Order: sequence, then C-alpha cells, then structure tokens
Amino acid sequence: MSKLKNKIRKYWNTFLDVMYGMMLYDAVKMYRRERADMEHLFVLISFGDLIGVPILPPYYSLRLLPYIVPMLNVWRRRMLREKDLTDLVS
Repeated sequence: MSKLKNKIRKYWNTFLDVMYGMMLYDAVKMYRRERADMEHLFVLISFGDLIGVPILPPYYSLRLLPYIVPMLNVWRRRMLREKDLTDLVS
C-alpha cells in the first residue's frame, strides 16, 4: 500500500511540475528579471558614484548602505560588463 501511495504522489508531483512549467514558468522568469532590473536601477541611482555617475547626495547613500552592501559586488560587475546583442534576446 505504501508503494502505491509513493507512486501516486510521484505522479501527482510530476503532473504539478508540468502544469507549473506550462502555465507559470515564463511569467515567473519574467517577473524575476524585472525585479532584478529594478534592484539594479535602484542601486545605480543610490550608489552610481561608485562607477562615476553621481546622482544622489552622499547623505542618503550612506543611510541606504547597510541594505545595499550584500548585493554591491554583483551590481558593480553587472553594470561594468560589456553588453552584447545576445543579452537582449535572453
């Protein structure tokens, strides 16, 4: 009986994964990319002076610094890398 339950659960989980892939995967991927772009834009506006784009006065940047430190290296790497036409497609 336990084997039958495990097999049914396995098929049900596979079915749910297929439904998720068919209906929601593209939307979730798009929303994650949008969120990442918004976060990077926020960091650019707040800490653009790190790459030579002074926008905000330093007072506000220092107030936001504790929240930005974990993603600062990733942001700097993304902003300074060369862009290619294939980046727009993916």
